[in-house]
Amino acid sequence: MAGSSGGELRAPIFNGENYDFWSIRMKTIFKSHGLWDLVIKGFDGTDLKKSDESDDKKKETEESSGKGMVAEVLMKDAKALGLIQGAVSEGIFPRISHEETSKGAWSILQQEFHGDKQVRSVKLQGLRREFEYTRMKDDESLTSYVTKLFDLINQMRSYGEELPKERIVQKLLISLPSAYDSICSVIEHSRDLNEIEVQEVVASLKSFELRLDRHSRKQNREGIC
Repeated sequence: MAGSSGGELRAPIFNGENYDFWSIRMKTIFKSHGLWDLVIKGFDGTDLKKSDESDDKKKETEESSGKGMVAEVLMKDAKALGLIQGAVSEGIFPRISHEETSKGAWSILQQEFHGDKQVRSVKLQGLRREFEYTRMKDDESLTSYVTKLFDLINQMRSYGEELPKERIVQKLLISLPSAYDSICSVIEHSRDLNEIEVQEVVASLKSFELRLDRHSRKQNREGIC
């Protein structure tokens, strides 16, 4: 299916992987159009039909108003359904092709790819273990490691695990190679780890990495000479 667009908001095409990240982006798009409640709660078709039937017994102005509200709800739901259909791959689309409401389509994807409570608990436990044992390799760049670590943190967040910033700071400082011992020691002894911002720590580490690189290049030039 072609990609959908919510004004400037775009969700990647969902192909069966990274459902949690995809659903977060879709939720933002739905909210920007005022459609999120409709996608989650749906609407009662029986109530809409009754609304039409009762309007026939009222004044003409009330009848027009009632039918107008029904049409508006149906139009909004069709828009939400279109956004979902447009944000899934050709391989995923058959799963929701027969659904006529946004809630129906959303529920099918959620049930299949979001997982039940037990499955999510197992996945989160695996992410926690990976977080605990993740270390930066000696031949790995700081940028690459930080990206990998924060991707892991974001995955944990998508499963409901919100790590406090001091825990993230501590993890950064204890998971770096010995070459970073001096800057880590400076940060630990000069700043309150409960107050310092994560990005501030990352910035200090990156500045230190640049100095390490310059020093290494200088040694290499001197060795050649």
